[in-house]
Amino acid sequence: MVELSILSYDKRQADQGCPGSPALTTSQLSGLSEQLGVLGVTRKPQSCQHFDENASKPKARRDGSQGAASDAALARGRPTNPSPQVSVTIIEARQLVGLNMDPVVCVEVGEEKKYTSMKESTNCPYYNEYFVFDFHVPPDVMFDKIIKLSVSSVRIPAVLRSDSDCLVPWLPEHQFYHKWAILSDPEDLTAGLKGYLKCDIAVVGKGDNIKTPHKANETDEDDIEGNLLLPDGVPPERQWARFYIKIYRAEGLPRMNTSIMANVKKALIGENKDLVDPYVQVVFAGQKGKTSVQKSSYEPLWNEQIIFTEMFPPLCKRIKVQIRDSDKVNDVAIGTHFIDLRKISNEGDKGYLPTFGPAWVNMYGSTRNYTLMDEHQELNEGLGEGVSFRARLLMSLAVEILDTRSHLHNESKSCKDFSVLTPIFEGGVKTENCTGKMEEFFLFGAFLEATMIDRKIGDKPINFEVTIGWLGFGEGGFGAFTGGNAGSRAKSSCPLFHDEGGEDGEMVSVSSSQPMKPLVTDRNYFHLPYFEKKPCIYIKSWWQDQRRRLYNANIMDKIADKLVSAGRGGRQPGHGVGHEALPGSPSISAACHKENMGQQATTLRSQVKKNTMKDKLKLVQNFLQKLRFLADEPQHTIPDIFIWMISNNKRIAYARVPSKDILYSIVDEEMGKDCAKVKTVFLKLPGKRGFGPAGWTVQAKMEIYLWLGLNKQRKDFLSGLPCGFEEKKIARGQNLPSFPPISLLYTKKQVFQLRAHMYQARSLFAADSSGLSDPFARVFFTSQSQCTEVLNETLCPTWDQLLVFDNVELYGEAHEMRDDPPIIVIEIYDQDTVGKADFMGRTFAKPVVKMSDEQYCPPRFPPQLEYYQIYRGNSTAGDLLAAFELLQVPTTPSDLPPMDGPTDMDRGPILPVPLGIRPVLSKYRVEILFWGLRDLKRVNLAQVDRPRVDIECAGKGVQSALIQNYKKNPNFSTLVKWFEVDLPENELLHPPLNIRVVDCRAFGRYTLVGSHAVSSLRKFIYRPPDKKAQHWNMTAKEATQTGGLCLLMCFTRLLCTSRDILFSSDPSPSLSLLPSSLQSEEEKEKKKKKKKGGGGGGEEVEEEEPDESMLDWWSKYFASIETMKEVGAEQGGETRKVFNKELEAEFDNFEDWLHTFNLLRGKIGDNDDNATEEERIVGRFKGSMCVYKVPLPDDITKEAGYDPNFGMFQGIPSNDPINVLVRVYIVRATDLHPADINGKADPYIAIKLGKTDIKDKENYISKQLNPVFGKSFDIEATFPMESMLTVAVYDWDLVGTDDLIGETKIDLENRYYSKHRATCGVSQTYSIHGYNVWRDPMKPSQILSKLCKEGKVDGPHFGPGGRVKVANRVFTGPTEIEDENGTCPTDEHLALSVLRHWEDIPRAGCKLVPEHVETRPLLNPDKPGIEQGRLEMWVDMFPMDMPAPGPATDISPRKPKKYELRVIVWNTDEVILEDDDYFTGEKSSDIFVRGWLKGQQEDKQDTDVHYHSLTGEGNFNWRYIFPFDYLMAEEKIVISKKESMFSWDETEYKIPARLTLQVWDADHFSADDFLGAIELDLNRFPRGAKTSKQCSLEMVTNEAELPMVSIFKQKRVKGWWPFVARDENDELEGKVEAELHLLTAEEAEKSPAGLARNEPDPLEKPNRPDTSFIWFLNPLKSIKYLICTRYKWLIIKIVLALLLLIMVALFLYSMPGYMVKKLLGA
Repeated sequence: MVELSILSYDKRQADQGCPGSPALTTSQLSGLSEQLGVLGVTRKPQSCQHFDENASKPKARRDGSQGAASDAALARGRPTNPSPQVSVTIIEARQLVGLNMDPVVCVEVGEEKKYTSMKESTNCPYYNEYFVFDFHVPPDVMFDKIIKLSVSSVRIPAVLRSDSDCLVPWLPEHQFYHKWAILSDPEDLTAGLKGYLKCDIAVVGKGDNIKTPHKANETDEDDIEGNLLLPDGVPPERQWARFYIKIYRAEGLPRMNTSIMANVKKALIGENKDLVDPYVQVVFAGQKGKTSVQKSSYEPLWNEQIIFTEMFPPLCKRIKVQIRDSDKVNDVAIGTHFIDLRKISNEGDKGYLPTFGPAWVNMYGSTRNYTLMDEHQELNEGLGEGVSFRARLLMSLAVEILDTRSHLHNESKSCKDFSVLTPIFEGGVKTENCTGKMEEFFLFGAFLEATMIDRKIGDKPINFEVTIGWLGFGEGGFGAFTGGNAGSRAKSSCPLFHDEGGEDGEMVSVSSSQPMKPLVTDRNYFHLPYFEKKPCIYIKSWWQDQRRRLYNANIMDKIADKLVSAGRGGRQPGHGVGHEALPGSPSISAACHKENMGQQATTLRSQVKKNTMKDKLKLVQNFLQKLRFLADEPQHTIPDIFIWMISNNKRIAYARVPSKDILYSIVDEEMGKDCAKVKTVFLKLPGKRGFGPAGWTVQAKMEIYLWLGLNKQRKDFLSGLPCGFEEKKIARGQNLPSFPPISLLYTKKQVFQLRAHMYQARSLFAADSSGLSDPFARVFFTSQSQCTEVLNETLCPTWDQLLVFDNVELYGEAHEMRDDPPIIVIEIYDQDTVGKADFMGRTFAKPVVKMSDEQYCPPRFPPQLEYYQIYRGNSTAGDLLAAFELLQVPTTPSDLPPMDGPTDMDRGPILPVPLGIRPVLSKYRVEILFWGLRDLKRVNLAQVDRPRVDIECAGKGVQSALIQNYKKNPNFSTLVKWFEVDLPENELLHPPLNIRVVDCRAFGRYTLVGSHAVSSLRKFIYRPPDKKAQHWNMTAKEATQTGGLCLLMCFTRLLCTSRDILFSSDPSPSLSLLPSSLQSEEEKEKKKKKKKGGGGGGEEVEEEEPDESMLDWWSKYFASIETMKEVGAEQGGETRKVFNKELEAEFDNFEDWLHTFNLLRGKIGDNDDNATEEERIVGRFKGSMCVYKVPLPDDITKEAGYDPNFGMFQGIPSNDPINVLVRVYIVRATDLHPADINGKADPYIAIKLGKTDIKDKENYISKQLNPVFGKSFDIEATFPMESMLTVAVYDWDLVGTDDLIGETKIDLENRYYSKHRATCGVSQTYSIHGYNVWRDPMKPSQILSKLCKEGKVDGPHFGPGGRVKVANRVFTGPTEIEDENGTCPTDEHLALSVLRHWEDIPRAGCKLVPEHVETRPLLNPDKPGIEQGRLEMWVDMFPMDMPAPGPATDISPRKPKKYELRVIVWNTDEVILEDDDYFTGEKSSDIFVRGWLKGQQEDKQDTDVHYHSLTGEGNFNWRYIFPFDYLMAEEKIVISKKESMFSWDETEYKIPARLTLQVWDADHFSADDFLGAIELDLNRFPRGAKTSKQCSLEMVTNEAELPMVSIFKQKRVKGWWPFVARDENDELEGKVEAELHLLTAEEAEKSPAGLARNEPDPLEKPNRPDTSFIWFLNPLKSIKYLICTRYKWLIIKIVLALLLLIMVALFLYSMPGYMVKKLLGA
């Protein structure tokens, strides 16, 4: 289960490292059947960093949810399976807002970033780049990572981010395929969308294979609005909202002596302050907010609120609230709580926004007693199940939707800048009132039994402690830890302990039992002697009264439980008992939800019919999940109860009981499901220690009775206990007895005898290195235990043993025992010669109880054997077949029912299972087909040379012939052997069949090579057909469906005897093919429709039918997958089947008569995942088996040609070595895992078959993750020695060894011998020349005759009029074929039509493999189970003793066709005027047009400049010429170029054919100004307008409704198109008149044309108006024009002024000299 959420991204952020992009968070791919979660990502405030690994770990399970396997696996530090990899393909972007941008996409997953290449000058860049992110962290850390996609422009510092937080989990394959992410700008909340980004996102775990839909043509996906990257139900346009999280106060914090300095200070100065400085941190959607730190306070008071601004609905579904302790060194989490927004909100008509509280939130984590290094610290971070109460926090959450138009303009700063922290006025919330009235609660518990205490704990005294909240810790029950002020506060404002006990006198809580020394049960376990005297505990506490919420949760839980039990038809004993022992799941009341579901349920019931049963059952399961989800109440004020086992003052193990499960109510439906009931609880180790082998052992099994309710209701608190006890109380004060007892003394006891009928177990774990085990079972009941005998070397032991437990004493009334007996625990162990036995698994059962006054007779007695699922840690570990009965011992013990065992077996002291209970046996014969052994690995370093197979079932068996030389021929000489055995009549009780391979060594020694257990014989059972059956073919079909091993071989023989059944000889319409004339009519109709719907508005030119010569193998391929439109696809072009999986998956592994059994050796690892099986495989046994009741009907054995040596395996081929020509076709690979640093790979193909090893290294494809190979390889091989074909893709490296990307293995032998005829696929049509030539050396008629002969089918009878009759079925088809001499008659088409419907032939029919391409996943042994890409290929096989096949089909990749596009830019109009004249202030532009096809750098061309256009009109008459290579099928231009100057060779790129035209304003001294652009997709672009006036912006913005043309069909197009500036709102920047002319290279050579206006075929010069003169060409004219007309007087004035200035200057300069002269009289 994956959750991704997508954020979008801006350019600036790319540089600054602050996100804003489509973010995806992955969530819980948990192994078991958990519901898909929803997690999301959203915008991240500028000031926050990505949260660190620890902070981002999600809570692996909701506290208190049913704690079975998968949750636990998530909670631990190590993953259940290797972390998944995230793969992201960025395909293209559209409608990006920005002028002339150079966009780059940044993909960020967690902290890792990867970038696409930069695309120049475009608003719709095409990338098609693939990124893979591998993670090696626990899944729970991994799944909180956010996937962000951001688009930034290199030129403009604007960044766009997609804010669609999304979740792959809705989609069944953990992926989004070809979806559009919405981009928005995180800086500007008011702005709308900034574009779309098309991408694929997948999260692949081990064993997932991604199914790529072979999607039809791109046009479907161009519907952006219909393919948005959003989860279901989330609107594409989301609003902004504020999330107000108010934090009031906390209480019950534990001691946090984190700073050693504090202790030093205390020692020196004697200062004794509270040693905790708490603050609250809230994390939501990648944003983080904190309250202030309250220094030294165990009862901090904040009254502050944190505000987040986020899109609504948010895609992040959890808010993480954490109380942390501030410390100078590092802050430590005290406790963590997650608020699931789905639980506190509701969609729909009666919906409401997320609303929570004010309510108390309980936090759980590690134990409260402080240690310097807390080993369970990660529990406080919310990872795993908390083992103790940590604190509780009063908080509330409210959401306000913002009206972005008015509201945000003035406030967007505060929203953007961070989660804002504001104080709440004191007294703003009167906490007591709004969280409920304080009530006094009373918790009572009684320990009735404590057994199965792990002996490792030692024999020190043991006691049990019960706590609720922070009450019940420490000695004497009172928590002496709450610090001075906390204690006083507790009494004043929130009286949590009530010292004066009112009418009871003084009542002090007793929270732990008295320590007792344990007694020995057996080698593994102790028990405590709680016989007559049962210790009790009780605690008084004060909590806010929120019982109503918990009552609602209980009601919904009970509805869900009823649904489950109804679904199971009442719980079978033993089922679910194991879960009962674990804490049940918690609940919310959403009235509207319930009402809604009620209505749905009623309609559902009315719709259930026989045929809709399955679907309705799924719906009901959805209901169940919904109920369980709603039943988890987010505001449960009363903390959970913890039971701790303490030995020698050390906390050993714990159990956690949700408070709602034991809450009392006077209404039965509202009462907790375990309230006032005796409940079996298994204690487990806390934190990480509880995982792996250590956690498999039970720490203690307890029978405990709990009751929680209001103190004033407590008169009934003992009502559910087994009757017959006296209360023992402590005397207090003035001899007033305190009310609750401290122990119960039982006076009544019943004596029982338990009989455990242990019959057998199957599919157990391999616990020894041989791959087998020596299992025995140990049965525990109360304080007794007994063992079965040890059976050596088997995984499927049949113990057939009765264990009798005498004198079982149970306390209480007899009738109570009958209805609810105690649980029996059965543990399976592996006996080792040295050391103690290994634990192999455990299961639970409840016995059937018989009281002394009941009769031992049906229906209840004797009990039936039942299967019990065995668990080992989190994984299933086999099944136990057993029955248990508990018989009350009457006054005279001889009256007990007798134990009648079978008399014929004497097993000494071991009692066999009695006759009435053991299965009824019949004689069966088991026939084994021994074919051969394959791929046997070495044993103890020696090769296997002379192997033999031993088959064993229920104590009987048979040995195969010895293979004399395994290397020379690994097949067996004797094919069929049999043995007879007694098996149960009931097939479900059949024992497994064991296959063991031994190697015969020198001196008569045998070594075990490997073994396999066939756990179910069901599919190998042969049932003689029912004579009365109407339709033989039905029987045959059912037989194959149930997998009835009715090897069709034997079926065909057997059924041929009944000749008397006739089939209607008229052809059934489903089978007879349509006459060819009709077909072609239909096709023509379709073709017409297609053309009409082509979007050309009826104006489209009729496209010419392609001639045969244009069609090739690829035409057929593209027509089949429809991923790309192909010219010849619709015109009768052939198709072939393209499987998007392996052929084996489609045809049941080709095990129609030859099965493959993996041989295993070695013990299964200790970690809980069973993924290690591949490593344990040591070889494969090929063969089969057939099981049937012994006297077979005579007609089978008397059938013609019946060979008694082959038994039921008649007509199987010989297994002698055979020479085969294997032809391997490799089409292409997709989504390869990058192998080089640049994020690409240089793949080539390597093929290995036997001794042949082909490496096609010189033909590697440079820098490609989706290479097209188009190659075939011929290999000669000998089956069976060389039958495993390995096709690998390697990455070529210039230096060093080549790396394996991935490989796939194909078992050719099974294909070769399969009746599905997988040697060479059957084509759709038969033709003798052309690209679609018949590939098989046998013609269809020969194949048909052979199949009919082998299957003993009557036919084929070819008749006149194009008919053929096979087994009373008639087929029709064409009867002529074209060859060199014209047409001639042939039966091949008819024979082919039968072959294509061979599965409809009665008795012998089965589906034949069609002509196909299969898609196989590539795997790498270093990354087991995770796909490294996919390979499209197929294999043909031809026996060498047959006529040689023709040459291999040519599938070499198509060479792109050379074209030339000539674009003439005639004129522009209405171009925006950019420049202001220096003197006149007039608007003008110096216009030129730039165009390119492949990319700006490769082939941009500019027109000349039309200077000084005053009207926006420009005249050019300018020709661009763009030669290009084009792949018609894929609609892509092919470019080969070196990536950089250092590249070794050229890389091939495929880009869409898009012509870009831009209009610019030329500047002399500064950079030219970009004005606008238009991009035309040459395959689909709007037809140009006839005149400038008709040309409008609509042509670009409203493409969907306009007629589209393709230059490849029209060849020549002329018209006006608008220039657009993609900005906030698209603006018209001008219009261009252009002519597009497409020619093939040959046509271009015949009629050449010159660039610009040059020869040949020159264009005339444009007639530009006079005003557009140029300064340099005519300076005088322009000066005269400017000066004379406009500025004459201005110039005169300036000249006069200048003269005046000069006069004054001269005067000032010469005046001093004159003055001196005058004065001196010179």
